[in-house]
Amino acid sequence: MKLSRPALLLGAPGVLAALLMVACAPADNANSNTTATTNVAAPGASPSPAAQTLTETDRPQKIKDQMTQRGEQDTAAPVLKIVSPGEGATINGSTVNVKLNLSGDLKGYKPMKDPATGMGNHIHVILDNEPYEAYYNIDGPPFELRNVAEGKHTLRVFASRPWHESYKNDGTFQMVTFTVKGGGDATKPTTTATGQVMSNTNSANANTTSANANTAASPSASPANEGKDMKPSQGGAVDKAKPLLTYSRPKGEYKGEDANAIMIDFWLSNAKLQGDGGDYRVRYSVDGSAPKFIDKWAPIWLSGWTAGSKSVSLELVGKEGNVVENGGYNATTHAITVVK
Repeated sequence: MKLSRPALLLGAPGVLAALLMVACAPADNANSNTTATTNVAAPGASPSPAAQTLTETDRPQKIKDQMTQRGEQDTAAPVLKIVSPGEGATINGSTVNVKLNLSGDLKGYKPMKDPATGMGNHIHVILDNEPYEAYYNIDGPPFELRNVAEGKHTLRVFASRPWHESYKNDGTFQMVTFTVKGGGDATKPTTTATGQVMSNTNSANANTTSANANTAASPSASPANEGKDMKPSQGGAVDKAKPLLTYSRPKGEYKGEDANAIMIDFWLSNAKLQGDGGDYRVRYSVDGSAPKFIDKWAPIWLSGWTAGSKSVSLELVGKEGNVVENGGYNATTHAITVVK
């Protein structure tokens, strides 16, 4: 009797073993990854990002050392005045020159950049509700805003230390609103004279455009977006008499030792936090994590950051836990980059 093909296979142990090995291998179809394939990275693929657990930590020793070296400067009370643009001013054209005056109990405080370190005392300048840029030489040329969009805008300034911690004395924070007529190209960002992006009023591809413009304007300058999430600007809706939270830090790129502990800092107007005897809280979250609270007006440092782009949100909330409305400025989210 002639044997069938299956019988022949069963009668050949070597062939049968080979067939069993093939049968145990995953099939090359849409369901083949339903088991443990997620634990094995494909050749050339990036590993899954490490989990990030942030914890509040002490002020870094490097900053403590700087504070000691600076002597009385950290107890200074710098007072700023916005000389121009004036409150309610109308600017014809797309260039706005910001001129400041500094006074107060300075104790040696003076904005200037150390050529060796690229750091120094400076003024944080914020257009509308975008990330700030640093102004180091207020005795020199005005801080120039180029390609400012037509319409109403808000300008905020306050004094800062070399590690970007703001002074919090009366008079250091100043704010004006102004109107631009005959503004710039709305498809391109507002920049400083050196090409740093101050505000992005329009399209999602404006970052690419501004990055190219920045390279041409100042080859030695930092990348135009510095890790910023440049969302459309908001301007003109702020009530100076209402509580106002001004996002300051974190900002930009953090790498090396600076990525070990990253500071959250802000300026608070017309509001007192619960830990200072008031009614308000600052709520923060990173990458949409469970929110936490800051109840005293002072910077905090967070450790445990993993590498990559991060989204940091700060909100001013009242007794009921709701964001205090003031032109949309009391709920701000910016992007930073952590390099490890």
